[in-house]
Amino acid sequence: MVRFLEYLLIAGYIAVLLVVSHWIGQQAYSWMPAEATAEAQKVDHLFSFLVSIGAFIILGLVGMMVYSVLFFRAPTNDYSEGHPSRGDVRLEILWTATPTVLVLWIAFQGFNIYQQLNILGLGQIVHLHAPLESERAYAADVSDVPKPAAETIDVFVKQWDWSFRYPNNVTSHELHLPVNLRTRLNMHAQEVIHGFYVPEFRLKQDIVPGRNIDLVVTPTRVGKYKLKDSQFSGTYFSLMDTNVYVEPFDKYNQWLAQAADEPMTAKNQAVTEYTQPAKTLFKTSWYTVAPAPSESPVAIERKVSHDT
Repeated sequence: MVRFLEYLLIAGYIAVLLVVSHWIGQQAYSWMPAEATAEAQKVDHLFSFLVSIGAFIILGLVGMMVYSVLFFRAPTNDYSEGHPSRGDVRLEILWTATPTVLVLWIAFQGFNIYQQLNILGLGQIVHLHAPLESERAYAADVSDVPKPAAETIDVFVKQWDWSFRYPNNVTSHELHLPVNLRTRLNMHAQEVIHGFYVPEFRLKQDIVPGRNIDLVVTPTRVGKYKLKDSQFSGTYFSLMDTNVYVEPFDKYNQWLAQAADEPMTAKNQAVTEYTQPAKTLFKTSWYTVAPAPSESPVAIERKVSHDT
């Protein structure tokens, strides 16, 4: 009877752990910026699941330790050795198989999200050296086949500026995306590695000079966001941000028509900071790259093509 009550208590505690862990996992959604893409939803689902698993493990371990301290304390002045534990094959199999299955499932989910982003051009980076015959065969099997997208936007990045070219050769220093439509971003870097990072998109992709890297994103939330450079690309890289607008398709087309009739203008904050006098008592002689003035995407594309 006592043994049955112990099992019943353990089962009840596990049930409470499952409920509490699930609740903590649901709270994890509020720890991240607002979801703005279909891909972000999948990333947050995976993050919530990992938080739930972590909460279940830590609360379970703490509960076992508290239970042991309360009910299995040695009597006062009892310094004798405890009974030696013996291995249990079933327990060994359980705690080996469970983490293995869990890790494989997490890896599969991560790979699935990565595939949905449809990132192309990374194979060129992997095969910078002279490929072997087996590598050539592998590269042929996983050749870059782009998935269909409603829009294609060229992204050009350099020190210290983002610029974008839209259909009909509309150019801008702001990124505009139609909501609920798959958009392909064809990204080019001019001189050093930059990082395309929008926190609400759960998307961070390195842009390597000499490589045309494509990725597909599906915005689902209308709003204004910030595009940042996630790679340290020099002194003023923290100022390399620009606005991202996700808007309805009719408003997106309206902006395209308006932008086609207006010249592209932008204030480069890096240039402003560089030209201002030093605000410190002592002026250092550290070398830094002077930020280049803003250029049109056409001019940047010519330089990128020349460097490639």
